[in-house]
Amino acid sequence: MADNIKLTKLSKCSGCGAKVGAGVLSQLLSDLKVNHDENLLVGFDKSDDASVYKITDDLCIVQTVDFFPPIADDPYIFGQIAAANSLSDIYAMGAVPKTALNVMCVPKSMSDADVHAILKGGYDKVFEAGAVISGGHSIYDDEPKYGMCVTGFAHPDKILTNSGAKAGDKLIYTKPLGIGIITTAQKAEIASQESVEKAIEAMTFLNKSARDCMVKYDTHACTDVTGFSLLGHSLEMAQGSDTQIKFFTDNIDVIDGTYEFAKMGILPEGMYRNRKFAEEFVNVGDVELFVQDVLFDPQTSGGLLISVSSCDAEKLLEELKTCTISSNIIGEVEEYEGKERIFLI
Repeated sequence: MADNIKLTKLSKCSGCGAKVGAGVLSQLLSDLKVNHDENLLVGFDKSDDASVYKITDDLCIVQTVDFFPPIADDPYIFGQIAAANSLSDIYAMGAVPKTALNVMCVPKSMSDADVHAILKGGYDKVFEAGAVISGGHSIYDDEPKYGMCVTGFAHPDKILTNSGAKAGDKLIYTKPLGIGIITTAQKAEIASQESVEKAIEAMTFLNKSARDCMVKYDTHACTDVTGFSLLGHSLEMAQGSDTQIKFFTDNIDVIDGTYEFAKMGILPEGMYRNRKFAEEFVNVGDVELFVQDVLFDPQTSGGLLISVSSCDAEKLLEELKTCTISSNIIGEVEEYEGKERIFLI
């Protein structure tokens, strides 16, 4: 910015933490009438990552839209994060992104250089993904926002949804948690440079390589972990699959400093929304509160949560470890026994 105002100071919320809560969103959409179309394989009623429309027996289009206020002060990095986050929904469905449209809101006071830097960050990530930006739309707004509408392609029989998990599957997650907590600490100017850099690395890292690996194996379901947190998104997976999920909390990688800030109560507002939405379905066992808070932490441009056959889990994990920044088997899928859907141990 020409007057050196930090981007994150221009917005009340940051990144995916600005999302409307899952519970509120479901109520808002509950009574909307839609046309029935047998070619719409996945719509908004499925609580999935993207919509899927069948074109032919061999081709479907996968579409998503995502945008948010700045979660980084550097406009180029903000552009990269927003683009990586938008592309992630396509990867989570097992599809390949092809075209993207920019969605942008800018204050009239923002310099041309900063606007250009945001767009360049987005263009560079889309180029890395092998897709193209074909247009977009921008308006003036008091708070800057940026993101994309993305269209991808896939075979109808190879689409991965968040509702296909099977009892006996292993759950692999491909990034460290703590992004919301670290960026909240950064806004308070108490996060270490190393922790901030790790958070930026996670947010700008494309889920392309994780997608390319998982489609080679007996993968049954996938979702990317973003604003609704690991527990919120895994709850949607468990409900959609009519299963329950057990998480091994000691196996979950977190960014350095995350647990310390959680103990101090340095938590984003979205964490409380996520807890309110999901906690009645979660059996926390003996897991300490600060660990629970991290699992409810809203992630921006988080990793893929992959539900894969136990027979292929170790092979997939071995390959993921060569091309992602963090991959671990963090849980397993079980037959639903009633009451809670998520169990922490």
